[in-house]
Amino acid sequence: MKKNQALVVVDVQNDFLEKGALPVPAASEVVPVINKIAPLFDTVVFTQDWHPQNHISFASQHEGGRVYELVDVSYGKQVLWPDHCVQETVGSELAPGLDTSRCALNIKKGTNPELDSYSAFIEADRSTLTGLAEQLKERGIDEVFVCGLATDFCVYWSALDAVKLGFKTNLVEDACRGIDIDGSIQKAIEDMKARGIHILTSAELS
Repeated sequence: MKKNQALVVVDVQNDFLEKGALPVPAASEVVPVINKIAPLFDTVVFTQDWHPQNHISFASQHEGGRVYELVDVSYGKQVLWPDHCVQETVGSELAPGLDTSRCALNIKKGTNPELDSYSAFIEADRSTLTGLAEQLKERGIDEVFVCGLATDFCVYWSALDAVKLGFKTNLVEDACRGIDIDGSIQKAIEDMKARGIHILTSAELS
């Protein structure tokens, strides 16, 4: 791969694995795929949801709140989730077996108790930057390959924001798994294609 390209591995954490607090079906299957492609890149980014215990996205923090319910918060609509990826817990750790030896940048997101962050680049208020874009540009990166969990949420939003911030953007589809609520994976894929995001497989990178 070229010096101007980076692999962005989104939220491959214990709480999103099959036995985690917010499981993504077949999530652990992405680990060997990511391990295979990571050595192709000089710059590999790992992101982590890193929530305080009282995070606004947790159903437990809303009186009568139900998991997957949509509620109004200061920055718009918020899906309520089970408590997950709480800072310094086992659930917040990167998945066992994930090779992080080539990690150049680690982005912890969703750290503000009053603000969620699906995207690796821009938080849910759609204005607060995580700092990833600036750090990549400082390294001369102008093209990103996004993978991880979940295709239809954090990976999707990360890819859209990468385009918004001026990066040529690719999705490594077999290095992703999704939650798939009412066909949300296919909808996300089609929307990414419509926005100029290139969909490819890990085999096409070798």
